[in-house]
Formats: sequence, structure tokens, C-alpha cells
Amino acid sequence: MDVLGIDEITYGADDLPLCKRFFADWGMSLVEENEGLLAYETQNGCRVLVKRSDDPDLPPAIEAGPTLREVVWGVSTAEVLQRFAARIAGLPGYVSDGTRVGCTDPNGLAVRFQVTKKREIEVECAEMNTWSHRPRINQRSPAYERAAPIEVGHVVFFVEDVKACEAFYCENFGFVPSDHYPGRGAFLRCAAEGGHHDLFLLQTPEARAGLNHVAFTVRDIHEVFGGGMHMARQGWDTQLGPGRHPISSAYFWYFRNPAGGLIEYYADEDQLDADWQPRDFEPGPTVFAEWAIEGGLDGNTRRQRNANAPGGKFLTDKPKS
Repeated sequence: MDVLGIDEITYGADDLPLCKRFFADWGMSLVEENEGLLAYETQNGCRVLVKRSDDPDLPPAIEAGPTLREVVWGVSTAEVLQRFAARIAGLPGYVSDGTRVGCTDPNGLAVRFQVTKKREIEVECAEMNTWSHRPRINQRSPAYERAAPIEVGHVVFFVEDVKACEAFYCENFGFVPSDHYPGRGAFLRCAAEGGHHDLFLLQTPEARAGLNHVAFTVRDIHEVFGGGMHMARQGWDTQLGPGRHPISSAYFWYFRNPAGGLIEYYADEDQLDADWQPRDFEPGPTVFAEWAIEGGLDGNTRRQRNANAPGGKFLTDKPKS
């Protein structure tokens, strides 16, 4: 495979102290900090940078306010990097510094490529018992107090021209369509074999450029819940979740991110290969979510926000009416 996934993302934000608190709660390791920079790593070394919005070294923003300013994709070898450099040398915003090459995509976003710096890791994940397959024997499923994201799994952008953006990534870098909202959205994965999508491009009726969300992969559904409830306990606002996407099968929980857009924990997405045939979907609430909880769960009561918690040790400890 040429492109292996996201290696690094950079936000331009206005309130770095608030972002520092947010990403600490999100569950990543702070590896570098100075007056104008916060640098985090996920478990496998995927980097998340937060810089001041007015940093002159940042690429131009695709929208006003805090937002994602750059996406760096990891490639498999130096030969791939050289091939990409030759292919995009004439495109707008072309840059090359010997270790990274890049340009500007049709949506105005700074796109970069480097030989991947992520590391292989082993992570213990929960087994799921079903009626026909029961691998978890004499073992409880885990319950997590918080999340520790493995990597940045995908990014989602509002785009002005979904067809032009899809062609840019597929024709220049070998991305593969997984599914479509015809004329409205394109789910793309980096290669024929991989998770359902690494990049989702969404053209809204007003056809604007902007960040929708950045998604972080966690181990399993239990870590989606544990991470989300920890964020709720810390006072961060849920946008939607927990829930489940029927298109990718992934479980999700979205929060509002002070660095820009939304941010997502997700797990259990579909894995695809070259035999997969892209499908077309008509956008709608039940297409986006098989089920979802508006406003999230309260991290202390473990129930929907503003719902009354049980008063006794057991749910049956209720006064007789």
C-alpha cells in the first residue's frame, strides 16, 4: 500500500490553555509544549499539534475560527514519496523539504505526505460473544474509566466541490471510494484493503469549505463508552452519542472541540478489500445513525443526561406506589 493513514494533523486554535485541558482529558500524551505549541501523540505515535491561529508558519485556513490547518498522510516508502512529489509538482501550493511533500487540495486544505513515523503496537481488545461465536470464556468484558486513543483514524471535511476533491485524492494518491451520497458525499479509504474510510468529503447545499470532525480510533465499544463518560464527567459537551453508524458499522461518540469542529471516539468499523463494491445512500437521520443518544450520557449516573439516577443499590430499590 502507498498511503497508510494519517500521521499528523495540525489545528490552529485561539485558546491553547483550554485546548491543553481538553486534549489531556481526551487521553493522549503531551510530548512537547511551548508558548505557541501543544504536541500530542496517540498510542501508535500519530501526532496532533495545536498552534495559535495567528502562527505565521501555519498554512491558510479553509474557514474562519479554530479549525484544522494541515493533514499529513503517512506513506510506506521513500520511493512512494518521490513518486508523489513528481506527480503533484505542478499543483497549487506545492512544497517539498526533503522529508515531506505536499500541495493544496481543491478545498484549500494543506495536504502533506511523509514516510510514516507511526509505530506498530499490540493492544489488548475485548472479544465479543455472539450466538455462533463465543471466544470470551471465563472472562468479563472490560469497563474503561477513560480512553487512550490508538490513532487518528479519519478526518471529515465540508467541501465546495465533492467530485473535484474525490478525483484529487483518488487520481493522485490512490485513494479508493467505499460508499457515496451521490453528488453530496464520498467515503474514501487510503487503499483497497482497509477500514471503511480514512477521509469523508461532504458537500452541503451551501457548498462551503470547513472542518466537520476528526475521529480517533479506540480499542472497542467499551472504550467508546468509557472515554465518552470521562469527557462528560470533565464537563465537555457532547454533540451526539453514543450511537452507531449503519454505513460503516462503527460505534461513535462526538464532542465539541475547542480546537475546531467536532471530535469523535469510534470503534468496530467495517474492514473492506478489493472485492468491495461502493454503495449509494440517500442522506437521512436513519442512514447516519442506526441509533444515537442526543446530549450524551452523564459520566456519574451512567444514564442519559438530566435523567434521574436510581436511589438505591439496585434498580429494584424503588418505593412501592
